Amino acid sequence: MTARPVTDVPTPEEIRRAQLRGVAALCEREVVRVLRLWSQTILPQVLGAVLFIVVFGMALGGRIRSIDGVSYREFIVPGLVLMGVVTAAFANNATSLYQARSDGFIEDPVSSPMSPTQLALGYTAGGVVRGLLIGAGTLVAAAFFVPVHVANPVALVLAVTAAAVGAAALGTIIGLHSKGWELQAFTGTIVLQPLVFLGGVFYSVDDLRDPWHALTRANPILYMVEAVRYGMHGSSALSPWLSVGVTVAIAAALLGWSWTLFVRGTGLRT
Repeated sequence: MTARPVTDVPTPEEIRRAQLRGVAALCEREVVRVLRLWSQTILPQVLGAVLFIVVFGMALGGRIRSIDGVSYREFIVPGLVLMGVVTAAFANNATSLYQARSDGFIEDPVSSPMSPTQLALGYTAGGVVRGLLIGAGTLVAAAFFVPVHVANPVALVLAVTAAAVGAAALGTIIGLHSKGWELQAFTGTIVLQPLVFLGGVFYSVDDLRDPWHALTRANPILYMVEAVRYGMHGSSALSPWLSVGVTVAIAAALLGWSWTLFVRGTGLRT
């Protein structure tokens, strides 16, 4: 008996189209989840930024001298934008990946034809969108209280997007390693939040003396804050090339780390 030729093997082009459809579906699912739960994923952090502007900028701003040629209430806006972007992007992916693993529906994208690169990018998209929406919402809300300027739009968009990618990738890493909510809470509260508050959001690093100046310079969040500050004000305490470069490098490193976890299958077996 002569074996029949196999005719149902997908061609490379069909596999590529299936992968692209899978990436689009994964991105859509993550983004729709953020938008559908906007009252939980977007609104609280925008309102929190407004409270910081009112309390620190409006109430105390008149008692604090101008910094780098801008009023204190204008000075803190870039840091608040960055703070919202980073914390939201991280929390989004850490929660999304852990829930997908604990509830078992992570098997759907994992068993699809998508490659590890496409899985990493698809999950990152949700965190980036949430972070950028909160950043934009913070800018719009801040405009009602303080003058908002954008001196270098390219630098601003690059810095905010890179920061969102890095934070979302970190959330992916934590979400894939988590065996419960404890690791997410520890990373967000004990690690990320102190780094943000000590990263030059509410003060200029030039006003610090050693050893605090040196310690702050070792904080990666400082470079993200100063990159956003340069994009908005056209000046910063650090070299803009250094700030943007470090921000992009951190994003690339964390995204690469998250990619290796998908390659190894870390946390993907339920």
